[in-house]
Amino acid sequence: MPLPIYRLRRLLAATAVLLTLVVTGMYFYARFRTRNVLEEVPNKIGYDIKQTANGFQISKSDGGRTLFTIQASDVKQFKLNGRAELHKVSITLYGRDASRFDQIYGDDFAYDPKTGNATANGEVQIDLVANPAGSTSPDQSTPKELKNTIHLKTRDLVFNKDTGNAWTQARVDFNTPQATGWAVGVHYAGKSNTLTLDSQIHVNLSSTDAAITADHGVITNDPRQAILDHPHLRREAGILEADRATFHLNRDNTVESILATGNVSASTRPSAAKPANGGQSEILTHADEAEFLLTGKESVLRTATLTGHVHAEQVGAQPMQGDAGRAILEFAGQNELQKVHATDGAQLVQKASNASVGIRKAESGSGPQDFELMAPTIDFILARGHVLERAETSGAAQIKLTPSQPPSVPTTSSPSQTIVTAGKFDARFASETAGPAGRNYLSTITGAPDARIVSSTPGQPARVSTSDTLEAKFLPQGGIVSITQSGNFTYSDGQPPDKRMQAWAANAHYTPADQMLVLTGAPRVTSGAMATTATTIRINRATGEATADGDVKSTYSEMKEQPDGALLASSSPIHVTSRTLTVQSTSGEALYTGNARLWQDANAIQAPSIEFDRDRRFVSAQGTSSAPVLTTLIPVPAKASSSSKAGQNEAANPIAITGNRLTYTDSERRAHYESGVVAKGSDFTASAKTLDAFLAPHSQASKNQTFGNPGQLERMVAEGNVVIQQPNRRAEGQKLVYTTADDKFVLTGGSPSIFDAEQGKITGVSLTFFRRDDRVLVEGKSGSPVVTQTRVAR
Repeated sequence: MPLPIYRLRRLLAATAVLLTLVVTGMYFYARFRTRNVLEEVPNKIGYDIKQTANGFQISKSDGGRTLFTIQASDVKQFKLNGRAELHKVSITLYGRDASRFDQIYGDDFAYDPKTGNATANGEVQIDLVANPAGSTSPDQSTPKELKNTIHLKTRDLVFNKDTGNAWTQARVDFNTPQATGWAVGVHYAGKSNTLTLDSQIHVNLSSTDAAITADHGVITNDPRQAILDHPHLRREAGILEADRATFHLNRDNTVESILATGNVSASTRPSAAKPANGGQSEILTHADEAEFLLTGKESVLRTATLTGHVHAEQVGAQPMQGDAGRAILEFAGQNELQKVHATDGAQLVQKASNASVGIRKAESGSGPQDFELMAPTIDFILARGHVLERAETSGAAQIKLTPSQPPSVPTTSSPSQTIVTAGKFDARFASETAGPAGRNYLSTITGAPDARIVSSTPGQPARVSTSDTLEAKFLPQGGIVSITQSGNFTYSDGQPPDKRMQAWAANAHYTPADQMLVLTGAPRVTSGAMATTATTIRINRATGEATADGDVKSTYSEMKEQPDGALLASSSPIHVTSRTLTVQSTSGEALYTGNARLWQDANAIQAPSIEFDRDRRFVSAQGTSSAPVLTTLIPVPAKASSSSKAGQNEAANPIAITGNRLTYTDSERRAHYESGVVAKGSDFTASAKTLDAFLAPHSQASKNQTFGNPGQLERMVAEGNVVIQQPNRRAEGQKLVYTTADDKFVLTGGSPSIFDAEQGKITGVSLTFFRRDDRVLVEGKSGSPVVTQTRVAR
């Protein structure tokens, strides 16, 4: 986030040149050499000289090397007051180690022996030049190459030989290969070797558009440092300022470190060539203190440490901000920022773009979300010195997601939010390619181990999911595209136990746009006392609706026994299998499709699709002519009689009933079949348009059968084109009533008839015949007599 530091790195090198070469070099050398000259000149020419000497040179040597030379066109000494004047003066300073070739030029100098002041009348020109090869070259030789010459110009400079102090109230201008600038008023304290720049310090960097200003400056030799009050750097790309900046210098006058204190702030803004609407955003950075460490002769920046309320903020279409107690910036190459190490409660916040926040929820699912990452430590990795590439956390980390609101909508006191935690997060950033160039946005986040997501809405229980790892993908305009959790995934919606939905799987994929949670890898979901497994399970976290695909298996446990029920009345679990499943959260109804089968104990229903309501114990099954609904029932044991061919045990043979549709409510104990209904027992087959099967109460049926037998059929009522087939006879009518207690059929409606292979065809208003014997009871009316057609054997 402190990208402005990168963009302003040239400030550091330029400031080093200004403070070390210009100011320090000028005044330290000028003070030292000028004092020696003014002390030596009166002794060389003598205070009692009355004539003027034209054209002379004075040199001072030590150890076989010349320290300085003074050349002047003429010197005048006034005997009355002892003052001396020097005209057209040229001074060359070599230094004791011959490492300098500094030159001072001036037209007029005046020396007052009473005050000890030497004053330059008018302009003074100074050239400061380093001469590293001076010690190995001939004495007083000019350097082969004049590099990085620093030129200074001032006027009315006063130097006192007794105190060593020098000053001027005039403006001092300087010019270097790297910068130009000026200041107003300079004071040098000889005893403390302290140089004070009184006011209006200005520096213009030659190679950039940057300008440096300061209210006041102090430079000392011990310690070797320069202090600027209210330094301010301005360039087209931004501003850097602080209450105070201290530059620590090496012995070679290169900058070793810079300490900025008090309201350290920086800002970068789009240039005129790249306006804000072209994708650039203004970035603001603030800290209580900043320390910059530099290396090498070129003062290359290596680290920058920001401490105390560190805050960086990107404003514009998609706001982003970061906070920390401390941030360490690491640089490589030529001041290229590579890494930011944020500690002491690091935080990164990204707001959804202003344009996306206004999108209606109906159009964008859950809508854009604001993102907040918090951890004890966050490392930000940058590419090319200014592009945020990724961020890594250390310590227990947390992500908070909250729905974004347009500025016109007041923020609720307790908005919905999602909290994501993990042992470590790795965030990746990308540049938007479809939109304006230059905008960086959060792309993906991975978290591991012990990933946990808690989603909460005011007034509702928190929904919690856990996994070994997670990956979240984000939209360029802000908000989550998807969250994928892998390894030992679990989920709970926090409802009371009787309504709670829980899930387990190897993997889970969540998309906020449709709030769909997709489970794979042996998923298992429980809702209350219902448990389901499948190949894939999908849960809509907004509506609670769930779907399952592939090898679906559901078990409804904790069933209470219903003595007045029948087919699904016991306390045993109810099981259902199918290819797919859809569960409605509001009604609790479950629709199983694809070779569905529902059973409890020995009671079973099989159909292409089965809809089941656990609370009402209601079943609606749908079939086709090629794949009808199938149920199997056991008749209530028939009463034994001397005329029956079979005993009670034979009457217990099951009856299979099929049809295109079945509805069954356990409290009514009635199974209603429609369309293409066929009931098939061991010795008969009955077909009709509709059929109602009435079952015995569970309490009564349990007395007549052992555990695990199907429900007991008391009677069947079939209507519409009824046809009954037995091995030796066929009966037709419009309505059939079959009672299992006496094992008889009553056929009525539409001139029912029965055809017996031995006795022929019988037609009447009502036909009653028995399943196990040959008895037929025929009833007729006055207008509809009984007709018997008897076959004659030949």
